[in-house]
Amino acid sequence: MAHSANLITTDDLARQLGAPALRVFDCTTYLKPGPDGRYIAESGRANYDKGHIPGAAYLDLQADLSDKTSKLRFTLPSLEELTRAFAAKGIGHGTFVVLYSHASPVWASRIWWMLRAVGFDEVAILDGGLDKWKAEGRPLSTEPASHPPATLSLRGRPEIFVGKDAIKGAIGDASTLTLNALSHDQHTGAGGVVYGRAGRIAGSSCVPAASLFGADKALKPIADLRAAFEGVGAAPDKRVLVYCGGGIAATLDAFVLTALLGHRNVSVYDNSMQEWANDASLPMETG
Repeated sequence: MAHSANLITTDDLARQLGAPALRVFDCTTYLKPGPDGRYIAESGRANYDKGHIPGAAYLDLQADLSDKTSKLRFTLPSLEELTRAFAAKGIGHGTFVVLYSHASPVWASRIWWMLRAVGFDEVAILDGGLDKWKAEGRPLSTEPASHPPATLSLRGRPEIFVGKDAIKGAIGDASTLTLNALSHDQHTGAGGVVYGRAGRIAGSSCVPAASLFGADKALKPIADLRAAFEGVGAAPDKRVLVYCGGGIAATLDAFVLTALLGHRNVSVYDNSMQEWANDASLPMETG
């Protein structure tokens, strides 16, 4: 398995449950295909209520941690607003945060990347998430939990999220790799959910987020992860810009690159294909 200070095993979390500084959060959202071929986003709170890791609180990405003025889904709010929202949930100096999600680790990695953007680094993702925890027969609770508000200062890294201008500017730039975290079918335009026009951002390569973890939802061995990114030319000295449908799956690629493979210049295109694919002036490719 992969090892990092930012990745915690189920064994390690089980040993730490109840520690005074520990803050555990279920970050799950569900994406379900809608009648128009696009996704409907559903809060994971109902599933959280049915059973979560003891002491874990719930973070609602759509309701509490996204820009409510944006027409697009999951748009990052201002870093000042985000810092206040995290502090209100009990994330702050002197706490150690563990994030997990159900069905896919991308929801935990999205919150991890957002915490990184406000400059909070005492945070790890639970490898395998709720799926692995349950498969191992570990305890669950139906008691809702919350954490007292904390003090959190903004030490922003605004550069780790980018907009469409940065992506546009990277087309044809040999020092930058633009990377799609959607499936290969979505990348080529052959199938899968579309966000507007089918296909990919012109000149981009593809490492699907779903290819980075196994059936148990735990990340693949580090050698496999390294090979996947080296295979598309993601060298440590290159700037890497990652996108997906709405800036969620991209954060798992970004997490692996930064937390596990040591890359220093990785950014996520926040609004991703829900913005790009619906602007006819922005170049796309298929095939």
